[in-house]
Amino acid sequence: RDVCLSAGEAKNIPPYPGPNKMRDCYCTVNLDQEEVFRTKTIEKSLCPFYGEDFYCEIPRSFRHLSFYIFDRDVFRRDSSIGKVAVKKEDLQKYHGKDHWFPLQPVCADSEVQGKVHLELRLSEVITDSGVVCHKLHNINAFLTPYRSEAKKTKVKRKTNNPQFDEVFFFEVTKPLSYTKRQFDVEEDDVDKLAVNTVLRVDLWNASNLKFGDEFLGEVRVPLKVLGQSGVHDAWYGSLHPRDNGNKSVKADELGSLRLNIVYTEDHVFPTEHYNPLRDLLLQSAHVEPVSASAAHILGEVCREKQEAAVPLVRLFLHYGKIVPFLSVIAHAEINRTQDPNTIFRGNSLTSKCIDETMKLAGMHYLRVTLKPIIDEICTDHKPCEIDPVKLKESENLDTNRENLRQYVDRIFNVITSSGVSCPTVMCDIFFSLRESAASRFQVDPDVRYTAVSSFIFLRFFAPAILSPNLFHLRPHHPDPCTSRTLTLISKTIQTLGSLAKSKSANFKESYMAAFYDYFNEQKYADAVKNVSVSCLSHISEISASVCVLIFMIKRAQGRNRFGLKNFKKRWFRLTNHEFTYHKTKEGALCSIPIENILAVERLEEESFKMKNMFQVIQPERALYIQANNCVEARDWIDILTKVSQCNCKRLSTYHPSAYLNGHWLCCKLSADTAPGCTPCTGGLPANIQLDVDGDRETERIYSLYSTYMSKLVKMQEACGSKSVYDGPEQEEYSTFVIDDPQETYKTLRLVISAVQTLEQQHMQYKRDKFRKTKYGSQ
Repeated sequence: RDVCLSAGEAKNIPPYPGPNKMRDCYCTVNLDQEEVFRTKTIEKSLCPFYGEDFYCEIPRSFRHLSFYIFDRDVFRRDSSIGKVAVKKEDLQKYHGKDHWFPLQPVCADSEVQGKVHLELRLSEVITDSGVVCHKLHNINAFLTPYRSEAKKTKVKRKTNNPQFDEVFFFEVTKPLSYTKRQFDVEEDDVDKLAVNTVLRVDLWNASNLKFGDEFLGEVRVPLKVLGQSGVHDAWYGSLHPRDNGNKSVKADELGSLRLNIVYTEDHVFPTEHYNPLRDLLLQSAHVEPVSASAAHILGEVCREKQEAAVPLVRLFLHYGKIVPFLSVIAHAEINRTQDPNTIFRGNSLTSKCIDETMKLAGMHYLRVTLKPIIDEICTDHKPCEIDPVKLKESENLDTNRENLRQYVDRIFNVITSSGVSCPTVMCDIFFSLRESAASRFQVDPDVRYTAVSSFIFLRFFAPAILSPNLFHLRPHHPDPCTSRTLTLISKTIQTLGSLAKSKSANFKESYMAAFYDYFNEQKYADAVKNVSVSCLSHISEISASVCVLIFMIKRAQGRNRFGLKNFKKRWFRLTNHEFTYHKTKEGALCSIPIENILAVERLEEESFKMKNMFQVIQPERALYIQANNCVEARDWIDILTKVSQCNCKRLSTYHPSAYLNGHWLCCKLSADTAPGCTPCTGGLPANIQLDVDGDRETERIYSLYSTYMSKLVKMQEACGSKSVYDGPEQEEYSTFVIDDPQETYKTLRLVISAVQTLEQQHMQYKRDKFRKTKYGSQ
């Protein structure tokens, strides 16, 4: 289950009861009562505009997707104004459309969730008073019949899933019209008994405080559910508020909220069901032309390119084929581009796929580079406003400019010196972009840099600076003052990375153009070019030049395992296949395959009383190396970690000290094969593909094909039209990119066949499920 929503705006919020009528409002998104997202706070407004998008995978079952509007007062206390609660089964009604929802009041008695299991049994007995009794068995709650009698279970403490297993008996008096002498239970008898009889089950959270217990929800069960059998056993999947829990309000009394909700629910089959469609998709990089491939066709028929990009990227990442796929679609797009200044500026399938890849593969890269400075900016709250119109009376324009300049300088330097930390998959993509752009626009010397910097600066770092909460750099949206600072930094970083000929023309605001004069130097353009090269450090390309003289220590074979005599001066060389060291520049003394590097970490100085040491850990032993300085040591750790980050046997722990005199100096364990005692720190998680379910992504793609089946058919018609008539294409077909009608038609026929087969399997599954589902099951 996934939800993608846009929290647009609220209107007609009731004014604050005081001289200042305006409110500072934010909106939260909740699964029932659990908050999963929070918008920024809009200050001094009764019609706040948010304009924020939120996407998440829903990890559990839920009843309502709820939206709460909160007001933050001067004391930073939050009070709820109203809410919108959409039932799960109603989400499809509002799918993909803007809709205004009236805000409803929020009160404790209406905030309910959870479910309860009840087992009811009706047995007729003759009593002295001539009444009929029910027997209620296995009641898991606090029980109250709809009239006066009440019974209560024991309190189950410290649990969200209490199991009571208690039996209660209630007497239900026969109606006056009931005159039978016989006490055999018949269907009409039960109906008469149950006409006005309802069982109410209330759940409470027992409290030791004087304010009393907390109401959690209730279920009302009419006894007519007992039917002729006199037995009812069922789960009630939704608790309800109390009678006074939902106070009716007039339309727009609390205001309203505009939302656009897209909710999808995937039912994933075993992997063999998806083989035909998955094979078609994964072959996309090898189809000529690529516009005739299944993946490219998906981008053509989807209403938004982002819809297609998300599952495609995750699928290709999972199967390790993202780089060849992105390379061929980027090459095709560059060949269709006429002006080098417009490369990847549109929202094409290529740009959306690369954006999504960077967001998945580059999350750790962002945390390493930006998070420390972003945290500092959000904590220190230094004034950075440089617009004279928005300047506060207590602020100084020159001081603010200097604060902003320092932040921009620090972030720019962090970005331009981080090339060696760029994830390998991003490096490979950037290398392909540069080669395609340079080949297409040979007369433009800067295009090899701008093709890369447009993604690094404009589409990766700048958005993360602008909205750090969307990239998991901050838990919530920054406050308005900090958000303004980040906006100014982001705009400046974007311009620095654009390598435009006239930078001042990029700014509509004169104060931004004046501020940019601080950075209008050649060294900044050179730094952008350098990071564009280092970020695409294609290892095979630079391998021949990586040769650094350093000291190292290794274990002697059959002799004293450690000692000063084992410190040797050696040349080191790194390629994309192996890490070697040499006595001279030629002839390797030892070669370590990249796949044998399990971790690369610093070595504590106490091990050999030597600074700037690190270790390359292999299956059998570790190679201890001393660099010439701390910067060189850091660079080697970064580059070795980067080239080995996808090794499937990478370690999660290591020994920060050496193994000397029969034990590890760090943890004192005597076995030289003892597992590490400290978590590894370097590099990315072992493999980002581990979090991706290939079958689920294929199911999502099938759902998109199924949704846009009419467009697939129309595309088939367009292929036929272009194949038969070699004249102007019909206007209704002009929205599709079709370079080769015959190849595209073949792919479309295979895609439609695979989709129709999966549709039949889904229909059969739903029929079987409907037939087997028992009412009242959990």
